Amino acid sequence: MTTATHNPGTPDFATMTGLELLRAATAMPDRAGIGTLLGMTVEELEFGRVSFSLVTRPDFANPLGTTHGGICATLLDSVMGCAVHTALDAGVGYGTLELKVNYIRSVATDGRRLTGTGTTLHVGRTTATAEGKVFDEAGKLVAHATTTCIIHR
Repeated sequence: MTTATHNPGTPDFATMTGLELLRAATAMPDRAGIGTLLGMTVEELEFGRVSFSLVTRPDFANPLGTTHGGICATLLDSVMGCAVHTALDAGVGYGTLELKVNYIRSVATDGRRLTGTGTTLHVGRTTATAEGKVFDEAGKLVAHATTTCIIHR
């Protein structure tokens, strides 16, 4: 087993609450991850509520030429999971156990802004649940979802 060392120039994530960790991580200029890959922008980070947006692009297309459902599913998984994370104590993590997505309408790949919001429903000792919604720039519902997360203590 190796022991992690703390670099004085980076935050010590192990000592931060979930909300503090997310705020610090999203402020880092060189962050990597699925949000960076898809071009997600943080719109809101509050206790129990998170909102991210992204802009559709041609490489998000499914074989029919519209935005692939996995893009909305990933946006929903991200905002719901992060909403859960905002409610966790320092040193506590989570993982997605279940994700249920309902798709309402298709979205073009021509630069449409999609905004996903996740809100906690229940955060317990071993599991948490959250709901999420994705809206297009006209305010129309594109997809909605629920999740169950396992809490890692």
